[in-house]
Amino acid sequence: MTEIVPLTSENLELCIELYMNVFNREPWNERWTYETAKERLSDLLHTPKFLGFLFYVDGNPVGFVAGNSKVSYQGLTYYLAELCVNNELQGKGHGSKMLRSLEAELQKREIKSLYLLTAYDGLAEAFYLKNDYVVNEDRVVMKKILF
Repeated sequence: MTEIVPLTSENLELCIELYMNVFNREPWNERWTYETAKERLSDLLHTPKFLGFLFYVDGNPVGFVAGNSKVSYQGLTYYLAELCVNNELQGKGHGSKMLRSLEAELQKREIKSLYLLTAYDGLAEAFYLKNDYVVNEDRVVMKKILF
């Protein structure tokens, strides 16, 4: 049985553990500590117009989605900052179900579009393409290393 609950400060601890377990392993190989993951997710939780959900299957946490809405000239758009699925459960359709559930909730809230950033030419990009997302040819992601 699937249960979807709002992501709150009361269940943030589960998300922190999931986040570290997922992103500190292949293919990401990032180096999140408990403190940095907690700060990242706590900051996101306290962002204006935050919306996030924690997903359970048979009482076990499967993953979460989190982001926030922003106003554009076309109305509200949602920035999907994090989508995280338990490593042991990836490839079983949970991420796609989480996306569809989020999209349905955004439509109820009259949010017109959703955007996200992900690694180029990897498993995450393939996942989003499979779920009918497209590369936005009108935008480019730029960065500058400061030190």
